[in-house]
Amino acid sequence: MAQEKIVVRGASFEGVVTSTKPKKTAVITIQYYRKVPKYDRFEKRRTKIHAHIPDGLEIKDGDHVRIRECRKISKTKAHIVTEVLTK
Repeated sequence: MAQEKIVVRGASFEGVVTSTKPKKTAVITIQYYRKVPKYDRFEKRRTKIHAHIPDGLEIKDGDHVRIRECRKISKTKAHIVTEVLTK
């Protein structure tokens, strides 16, 4: 079976891997700040993104990774892990 190439496009994010239990999938938590105009302050928020793990990339829980947007791979996956920043 031929290896299918996934073209990356769009946004890129950095986050921490929180789970690798699903097959070929990593759950990445991204923390960011959002300004609250009423109080002129910032609040800390986070989001979880499911990303595809390509063949040949070893990822464990706690790794700091960079992910990029790509075409829809499944119902919940539209991102792919491009590199591991720190282990």
